[in-house]
Amino acid sequence: MTEAQKVGTLTETEARDELARLAAEIGRANEAYHRLDAPEITDAEYDALKRRNAAVEARFPALKRPDSPSDLVGAGLAEGFGQVRHAQRMLSLENAFEEEDVSKFVTRLRAYLGHDGPLTFTAEPKIDGLSLSLRYEGGVLVQAATRGDGETGENVTANARTIADIPQSLAGAPDLLEVRGEVYMSHADFAALNARQQETGEKTFANPRNAAAGSLRQLDARITAARPLRFFAHGWGELSGPLAETQFQAVERLVGLGFRTDPRIRLCRTEEEMLAHYREIEEQRATLGYDIDGVVYKVNDLGLQRRLGFRAATPRWAIAHKFPAELAWTRLEGIDIQVGRTGALSPVARLSPVTVGGVVVSNATLHNEDYIAGRNSAGAPIRNGKDIRIGDWVQVYRAGDVIPKVADVELTRRPEGAVPYAFPETCPDCGSPAIREPGDSVRRCTGGLICPAQAVEKLKHFVSRGAFDIEGLGVKQIEMFFVDDLLPIRKPAEIFTLAARDAANLAKIANRDGFGKRSTEKLFASIDERRVIALERLLFALGIRHLGEVAAKDLARHYGSWEALIGAVDAAHPAALAHLAGDEAEVAERAAAAADGRRVEVSKARAAVWEHLAPPPESRAAWEDLLAIEGVGAVLAVSLVTTLAQDGPEREAVDDLIKQLREITAPEQRAMESPIAGLALVFTGTLERMTRAEAKARAEALGARVAGSVSVKTDLVIAGPGAGSKAKAAEALGIRVIDEDEWSRLAGGAG
Repeated sequence: MTEAQKVGTLTETEARDELARLAAEIGRANEAYHRLDAPEITDAEYDALKRRNAAVEARFPALKRPDSPSDLVGAGLAEGFGQVRHAQRMLSLENAFEEEDVSKFVTRLRAYLGHDGPLTFTAEPKIDGLSLSLRYEGGVLVQAATRGDGETGENVTANARTIADIPQSLAGAPDLLEVRGEVYMSHADFAALNARQQETGEKTFANPRNAAAGSLRQLDARITAARPLRFFAHGWGELSGPLAETQFQAVERLVGLGFRTDPRIRLCRTEEEMLAHYREIEEQRATLGYDIDGVVYKVNDLGLQRRLGFRAATPRWAIAHKFPAELAWTRLEGIDIQVGRTGALSPVARLSPVTVGGVVVSNATLHNEDYIAGRNSAGAPIRNGKDIRIGDWVQVYRAGDVIPKVADVELTRRPEGAVPYAFPETCPDCGSPAIREPGDSVRRCTGGLICPAQAVEKLKHFVSRGAFDIEGLGVKQIEMFFVDDLLPIRKPAEIFTLAARDAANLAKIANRDGFGKRSTEKLFASIDERRVIALERLLFALGIRHLGEVAAKDLARHYGSWEALIGAVDAAHPAALAHLAGDEAEVAERAAAAADGRRVEVSKARAAVWEHLAPPPESRAAWEDLLAIEGVGAVLAVSLVTTLAQDGPEREAVDDLIKQLREITAPEQRAMESPIAGLALVFTGTLERMTRAEAKARAEALGARVAGSVSVKTDLVIAGPGAGSKAKAAEALGIRVIDEDEWSRLAGGAG
């Protein structure tokens, strides 16, 4: 069964809760793997989590979270290193786990390109190491940087110079060449290193990848030099001139310049050849002498690579075909309940540590109370109805639909006296009732901002990387100030009053752990800098459910200012409430129809609610305009409006924050000389000269906004053959409609 099929039965509520759980799990895994070099789960487990997340988001795009793992690469930077901003982002790869995933990848490429001709790929082992970028200027190595979060990495130049596989100078290279590859450690070298570490009483490493990452990130380059690190080159970033016309030729060029590349790279002309090479490498895996976790396929033609471009976090022209995962049995020592930013109570299994594929696993997500009880959200049995109890021997599945996942229970080893787990009905943090609404698979704390767990998680999100990103105010500091009685930070506005309160208080910040006079001054300066904030960052920072970074940028581009956005939200409030009431009427009608055995007439039920509540025309217009924004669905729109427009603690906290800011900057306007810059466009019908995806990317590159539906704020509609209701709606509203030929002239002649 494919991942898409596995999520096919999820309701919106279940999908929302699943995405929350996945975001938390992947976030913890990113922190442990990329920044701390101490992975808590295996690569296969991590890949399966992201695969599950992508499948749920594909089925429910409107539910995409603000901290969606789909938009993230890597994690934060380790302390002690200088920072390097990558000229071109270092991205991760999309994953394939089944052969049909590879077929779908090729089919998507052909559809995107409109290409039916020959399509060749390179196939090479995926090294399980640490990504590294090497910058050469005039043939001389001038800088080495880790991937970091994809945009900014750690400067490890001195350490990289100690690795024998990395040339210090190149002959015949372009004037500017950024080579990318993997730092790794062979199995033999890893075993020898651990033996030396053990002899001297020092820490041993869990696996070769962990050892390589820890060795490269030494502040003392002499330690790195004593470690047996190696480097394989597999790609490039910024260039002053092309290496070749194809991926395969470019890799050969890197070899000619003196770099080591994996000798098992092959040029494949068909899907069958790609899969055959995958199976061949899989058979050789145990004898290679270094860790690999799959095979990477890349479009060979570099011209086609440029056309395909990139998504938020991955290139469209490459995919990693991962190897199958493993199973392990261990004891369930306990079940902890974690309370998230939205109040969801998430059960986490505490396991006796077990090594699976070289990584120690000690925790696993247990989803919700139904999963623990051995049933799904519909009440049907899972695991043959076996519940999960503390003390049980449980099977941890390394690459299932939820990772780490308790896949099964061994009843013959269940200890005497083990009792069914009683899921808490009150919040473990604030004692408020934890209720489970009809149709919801997750129990949620009703405490809201009075719940410390929710409030502190909201603040952590507020200062996170994609939000206000205040230097010196991270997770540790937020936790400290949250419980501080003299200088508390319990809502965002209090961050910006911290300096004034410190000046008036005899108990200074400088007296607290980790803060001296200089670090306190730097913190206050960093906070003051953030009084000027981009609108999209502000929106993301508010932590509104379902509002991610991409949607925040779309909203910011659409409205242009905070005043316009909040005005539209307030105007749309009556219509949003009518939509919510319509949802409730639809649920009630479905239930009643099912009980009576009659046909469901949900549209009539919803229409009756709208007619009864009768939101004014200006509210309907604001609501429709909000829904017309590309990527904004009804779920996100309701969440945005009901959070910001209603009176109460949330709106009060937002208003207090806005008063503390000096300026909320408008989104950057791109391609101002374009004749379509600033216009709102809608594409409808079939495009014959380019794919819909290429047309959208071209329009946005020229400064236009692409919407999914026609509204009074639409400026231009591009209608191809088969255009239907959208073209008619545009004509009724008096909006200009053009054909693809005219669109091509506009797009081609711009800039």
